[in-house]
Amino acid sequence: MIVVETFKGKSVTEHSVEIVERKGRGHPDYICDSVMDAISVALSRAYIKEFGVVLHHNIDKGLLAAGRTVKRFGGGRLLKPMELTIGDRATFRVGRRKIPVREIAVETARAWFRENLRFVDPERDVRYRVVLAEGSAELKDIFLRPGETRGANDTSAAVGYYPLSPTETAVLGLERHLNSRGFKERFPETGEDVKVMGLRKGRDLEVTVAMPLLSGYVGSEKEYFHRKGLILEEMRAFLEGFRGEGFRDVRVHFNTLDEEGRGLGGVYLSLLGTSAEDADSGQVGRGNRVNGLISMNRPMGTEAAAGKNPVSHVGKIYNVLAHRIAQEIYESSEGIKEVYVLMLSRIGTPIDQPQMATAQILLERGRKLKDVAEYARAIFERELKDINRFCLELAEGRYPVC
Repeated sequence: MIVVETFKGKSVTEHSVEIVERKGRGHPDYICDSVMDAISVALSRAYIKEFGVVLHHNIDKGLLAAGRTVKRFGGGRLLKPMELTIGDRATFRVGRRKIPVREIAVETARAWFRENLRFVDPERDVRYRVVLAEGSAELKDIFLRPGETRGANDTSAAVGYYPLSPTETAVLGLERHLNSRGFKERFPETGEDVKVMGLRKGRDLEVTVAMPLLSGYVGSEKEYFHRKGLILEEMRAFLEGFRGEGFRDVRVHFNTLDEEGRGLGGVYLSLLGTSAEDADSGQVGRGNRVNGLISMNRPMGTEAAAGKNPVSHVGKIYNVLAHRIAQEIYESSEGIKEVYVLMLSRIGTPIDQPQMATAQILLERGRKLKDVAEYARAIFERELKDINRFCLELAEGRYPVC
């Protein structure tokens, strides 16, 4: 069933207070989400190569347990490696043909660390614990049933929205800037574990950033605070570009736990660039939603999309698709302020037949729902008709989920 209705609330930009968070590439929660989804993509490719289809798997349970380091100005050493636990279910064999699931999982995880965290040695600094097992007979049977489209393997709801607010755009943009190649080349002493929290009060934007400096690049407390000042100025310059988005004042706070005169106890240093080295563990589902943000003023689903099966698990499929459809509806017609899309599956029902698909549209003054409802329904119908292609694109990793 497809329902198109008028959104009755205010635009998020009209709220007096807006809070938006972004966990960056080196954050332990982001690491778990991104690694588990990479493993799902790698397994999907292996299944397609060997059997021509994606088989049952859900790599959506994962824990990165923090290690232990000792740091000093000018260096430090790793005392205990981080430990990555990889779960939950996968298909290990079909008949007599085996799939090297454990080997694929570990090698994919190692490759992710190698490509994304400059100072983490995936052989030395991380231990891997694979706790994947075969799935239940009933869920595996979904992949053996006739029909071109898989049945949903869960009764689950998802939500998406578009467009991003200026606050969301600024928070997302700042983290990506701080983890960009150009920034790291100019400031190689910064780690990848970036967390950005944005608070808009009226027309004033206040941003708090946590990002460690690497102990191997910082020779003293004095040098730490000097480099911190230069980095803070870079952040301010970047955010100045958002004044044109309607902000009256933009302020940045950086590593606010720091306190001069306390030596190592008063600075945020990292040996490897991630707090998972000794301070913070990570878990799948505690990071960003599939659009890369944790937006407190928006409706949010509870599903962890990362690592879920891309052809039957609606916790992944519908979460990504809802944001995609919201964007298409917004861009299809003039006079739309915001679009919210809600989708609900029923376990066993083909994924192209959601129990409910709803678009809630906030219109500009003078526009009527009938002006856009036909376009919205057509977009739902087109996307659901073409859902198998969309699922294969998910299986190829074309849509980031964190």
